[in-house]
Amino acid sequence: MMDKASKIKIFVSAMQNDCKDVLLPPEAGLNAHGQSVVPIALINGTRGYIERVAHQVNGCYDEGWYDACAVMVRRLLETLIIEAFEYHKIADKIKDGKGDFFFLSDLIRCTLSEPTWNLTRNTKNALPKLKDIGDKSAHSRRYHAVRNDLDKLLKEIRVVVQELIYLSGLK
Repeated sequence: MMDKASKIKIFVSAMQNDCKDVLLPPEAGLNAHGQSVVPIALINGTRGYIERVAHQVNGCYDEGWYDACAVMVRRLLETLIIEAFEYHKIADKIKDGKGDFFFLSDLIRCTLSEPTWNLTRNTKNALPKLKDIGDKSAHSRRYHAVRNDLDKLLKEIRVVVQELIYLSGLK
């Protein structure tokens, strides 16, 4: 015969298992409620994985997870740069000898020097700044992004994302 404590433990465990599916977000995640960083109009109708990352950028910002937001901005930039090179059928320019894409620093260097397009001055100036905050948030143990760090870059994020989406032929 089970004692009361064992029965309670079994009951609690069963409740946790029953509630897991109800209380957790869906397996694929949720769309952000806001568009604090990347306007949804910019990314709607592009590619599902781009939309998903942009929602994560916005969701992280809205929840106050600023390091995560900066890292997701970095990921969005990498993705959009690769999309632009692939769209123009020059992706080999951003791959190493093994066929792997370059790291973001080299992706940005190649993007800035690519003669196929003429980036705006704003994008040229913004790309290194956006890489910097993403790098610090991803790799620095003692750096923690705060809202103001991202707020100072919101216009640049919007300009760069929109320009890269157009260069990628996604809109």
